[in-house]
Amino acid sequence: MKIRVLGSGAGGGFPQWNCNCNNCRRIRRKEMNGRARTQSSIAVSTDQANWLLINASPDIRAQLEAFPAIQPKQGVRDTGIRAILLIDSQIDHTTGLLMLREGRPLEIYCTEMVRQDLTTGFPVFNMLAHYCTVNHHPVPTDGGSFTIPGIHDLRFYTQALKSKAPPYSPHRHDPHEGDNIGLIIEQISTGKKLFYSPGLGEIEPHVLEAMLQADCVMVDGTFWTDEEMCTQQISHKKAREIGHLPQSGEGGMIEVLNSVAKARKLLIHINNTNPILDDDSAERKQLDACGIEVAYDGLEIDL
Repeated sequence: MKIRVLGSGAGGGFPQWNCNCNNCRRIRRKEMNGRARTQSSIAVSTDQANWLLINASPDIRAQLEAFPAIQPKQGVRDTGIRAILLIDSQIDHTTGLLMLREGRPLEIYCTEMVRQDLTTGFPVFNMLAHYCTVNHHPVPTDGGSFTIPGIHDLRFYTQALKSKAPPYSPHRHDPHEGDNIGLIIEQISTGKKLFYSPGLGEIEPHVLEAMLQADCVMVDGTFWTDEEMCTQQISHKKAREIGHLPQSGEGGMIEVLNSVAKARKLLIHINNTNPILDDDSAERKQLDACGIEVAYDGLEIDL
């Protein structure tokens, strides 16, 4: 299984266009040992010709241009994208669908709750009906498995996560199973597994079990502390309030990942305020000591 990190940043990317936080200011001035990042998305394949796109960020065009394996190879119009899987209906995971409107119908796999959001509060599917059209394929939320035509030798499992729907969702204040899912990808021929969850606010028992069984874990790396946005005077909301488990502190992501012994462990969906974006920071050295990697745009993983 080949995993390509198309984008590794949180919403807004890094640097964020209107942000003058310590990280964004220093990366622009080239005063920081770090990398710019687009908004989070990955692609997976076993033959490196047919790819599943997981989430479609607003930066999708630049991400595809930086990835030759997925670019056109046959005919006047072509793509290596055979299907798209959405883990939620957030703007930073779905807006890129509009950039894919010029081609053939989009084969999109998502939960019923995500489909509802994308036909009501943020009606992207309705807009695309006037262009390429969308073929929606429902996915389970109970841990059941499914396969995707054209995506060879891979089996998928999805798990409902405790989460809020986006602010524009008609059921924003009435959470439903399927608003956000964790994804397990298994290569059928080898049994190798990836657990992917860029938005993870709580480690429920079924989530921990999936992480323990995975060969590679790629999970929420948005914030270092729960108060990060507050202390930097960017927002009054804490990390856990908006559905992201911080890395540090009791019960944080570092503590969780330290219990996952056998897997390769990576953080993705890194917010522009997070000190781990600085490769020379004390926080980054703490991750290094724990064997936890920080995903970056263009990273490729072979399982």
